[in-house]
Amino acid sequence: MEASFTYDLQLKPKTYGSSRGRQFGGCFSSRTKRTLLPMKTEKQSKPATQAEHSQNGLGPQTKAIHAGEAERHGVNGPVVTEIIRTSTFTFSNTEQMKEWAEGKNKAYIYTRYGNPTLSVAEKKIAALEGAEAAVVAASGMAAISSSLLAVLKSGDELISTAQLYGGTYRLMRDVFPNWGITVHHVQPDLGGIEKLVNARTRALYVETPTNPTLRLVDIQKAAAFAKKHELVTLIDNTFATPVLQNPIALGYDIVVHSATKALAGHSDILAGVSVGNTEWMGKVRQMIIHLGGSMDPGAAYLLIRGVKTLGVRVERQCENAMAVATFLEKHPKVERVHYPGLKSHPDHQLASKQMRGFGSMMAFDVKGGLPAARRFCDRVRLFLLAASLGGVESLVILPIYSSHYNMSDEELKRVGVSPGTVRVSMGLEDKEDLIDDLKQALE
Repeated sequence: MEASFTYDLQLKPKTYGSSRGRQFGGCFSSRTKRTLLPMKTEKQSKPATQAEHSQNGLGPQTKAIHAGEAERHGVNGPVVTEIIRTSTFTFSNTEQMKEWAEGKNKAYIYTRYGNPTLSVAEKKIAALEGAEAAVVAASGMAAISSSLLAVLKSGDELISTAQLYGGTYRLMRDVFPNWGITVHHVQPDLGGIEKLVNARTRALYVETPTNPTLRLVDIQKAAAFAKKHELVTLIDNTFATPVLQNPIALGYDIVVHSATKALAGHSDILAGVSVGNTEWMGKVRQMIIHLGGSMDPGAAYLLIRGVKTLGVRVERQCENAMAVATFLEKHPKVERVHYPGLKSHPDHQLASKQMRGFGSMMAFDVKGGLPAARRFCDRVRLFLLAASLGGVESLVILPIYSSHYNMSDEELKRVGVSPGTVRVSMGLEDKEDLIDDLKQALE
């Protein structure tokens, strides 16, 4: 017996020509005319979700708005998905409960296990990533840790890029050894990775672009290496977002996001999401259930709302980022700018190849080191001095006082962070105003 809540979507879009190369907006690279690889799906006897119809020609912005939500044509109902704010769900009789326990129906029982509002968010993000399924979580770290623990067990070894979000790095450095999991780090170019593989190696984890210096990993190269050695592949796609990069189509098994950031987009919730095939997402969901990292339905509602404007936000943020990076690169008080859209960035060609645009994130090194960087951050007026990223407001932060705090000098050097490094998250303000603020702060 099925649950009484139905959130399937069946669209019959008009044909406007080929969907190949469709992009969200003009700021994205016109040279990249790829489309998401169609997902292999079995024939359905009932209406399929939008994620299962990724081959139907809909563009990504259309999916962002409509995927996962109920059919709204010919019915009298809400345009906006409701918040199902409940901890528990009723059963009509004991037979229905028995069938749920035996896995014979998909009824909801308890929000830690699932909730209709959460399901909409999951289907929507799965559609954007071109994946079979997704699982939302209470935070980005809940999604990352649950995904890794769904893959790894005591005695396993993990290969990971050294340049990571600080929370992920500390999870691997401080927590995994207590659980008998060994982590080996490599640089984003994967140099020397062959020497790290042994019979206990289970998975490869990468972040691209990296936090905060925006180095890139060649996703297809990494996926091919992992396939050769039968490793599970995991990737943090937070900086790129599904708008600019789709690792599933390039061969990755599990994609994770801190949905707190660009996916939600308004700095008002904590959220995470893991994306992949149905089998892996089932394992991730069980880990989230066991560890208690489930998302609140109210946060899921705001995530759904945020994703609907993801494309237009990322387009504007990319435009602002390129303008700001170009300005900073020419400024006499800036030693170096880390932005893959600049030809001076070591991974510019790779970014041009595997991304549809260069993103909203950058970092730069201020001449004069930490004192000069602190002075700059204390003087900004429009930019806000705050952690996090991906919101509508432009932010600056010192990594050594935030994501990369409590790292040794050797660790900071390995990940390319200096005391004078400032990370920038571009918002939606007018780029001229942002540049004027940078000018006065650097004076």
